[in-house]
Amino acid sequence: MPPPTILHVDMDAFYASVELRRRPDLVGKPVVIGGATRGVVLSATYPARAHGVSGGMPMTRARRLCPEAVVLPPDFDAYAETSRGIRAIFESVTAVVETASIDEAFLDVSGALHGVRGSGAGSPAVVLGELIRAKVHDEQGITCSVGIGPTKFVAKLASNAAKPDGLREVVPADVVPFLHQLPVEAMWGVGEATAEKLHRLGLHQVADLAYTPKATLQRAFGIHQGAHLHDLAWGRDPRPVIGRPPERSVGSEETFGRDTDDEQVVRRELLRMADRTASRMRTSGVLGRTVVITVRFADYSQITRSGTMRGLSDSGGEIHAQALALWEALGLQRARIRKVGVRVTGLVDRSDAHVQPELGEPEHGWRDAEQAMDAAVAKFGPQAVRRASLTSPKRPTG
Repeated sequence: MPPPTILHVDMDAFYASVELRRRPDLVGKPVVIGGATRGVVLSATYPARAHGVSGGMPMTRARRLCPEAVVLPPDFDAYAETSRGIRAIFESVTAVVETASIDEAFLDVSGALHGVRGSGAGSPAVVLGELIRAKVHDEQGITCSVGIGPTKFVAKLASNAAKPDGLREVVPADVVPFLHQLPVEAMWGVGEATAEKLHRLGLHQVADLAYTPKATLQRAFGIHQGAHLHDLAWGRDPRPVIGRPPERSVGSEETFGRDTDDEQVVRRELLRMADRTASRMRTSGVLGRTVVITVRFADYSQITRSGTMRGLSDSGGEIHAQALALWEALGLQRARIRKVGVRVTGLVDRSDAHVQPELGEPEHGWRDAEQAMDAAVAKFGPQAVRRASLTSPKRPTG
């Protein structure tokens, strides 16, 4: 049986690209997405990366490296909506799509290649890859890089080699030459500590790793990790692309611009997170029963509490009522809060669920109002309509 054909599609500087889509005046400039005064870099444009800024870096350090960078706050609703649109593009090509994160996915296109003709640009897989890149650019206004290979591991490394805004195919015959010229840091799962240990053993390139006896690697890294590193160095990766499992939870969280001990600010934020979570549930067509709140304190310690609603729901009001009850049960007074989150678990497809109406419940209630809000936001943007209680200037900025 021939090896599968796997694509790894990775958006280029995803959060930053979505922001540039509505701020074209910032194209070509260093832009950083993250909290203005705290937290970490979530994304950075390539001009910012040229100054050494990278994802996960503390914002304070990013500002020192690139003081002229424009810092924008994240808009997770916009990123989630764009991600859903990109997922739809993937699923128009193949049903076997495995989401790796909000901005990347693996696609097994083995069954989609039949009837696709290669062209002067390359093989049928390249034609599909270029089709995806064109659709993402045309429909979402951002760019992506595509890697093609016989395994997930090789496809992932190929997309890294194609960045930004490119495509790289590694056919089975070229896997070993492609891998062996790479540094060991490029290996999937090789972090700083593992790389340092490999260097101490005199292993700097993947070729060095490949030609080291497996037993030697197992003595140094353990039986399983040693064997795994050796197999990857030869391009052996049996993991299949697995289609999306049912979504198990939906949630939202927010870090405050400054730690707060104002209970009204926390209550207001719980309402905003409940509304956002409910909106995402309605978009996904799911209902849930269990509400979970997360509270992170100024010292980075964190607690979670959960409670069950009377029935299945996707109503922001009902989710908020349960979240507020959980918050009040904590009895926190003057505690300095850094972040709060609201999540709903125990999800089922709305089409498969029977929702029993309450006795005396009006024919049209809050859920209809919330659906109308969803429609207005989808048409006019996230600021189109909101609860009056959420218009306070104390809204978090981090």
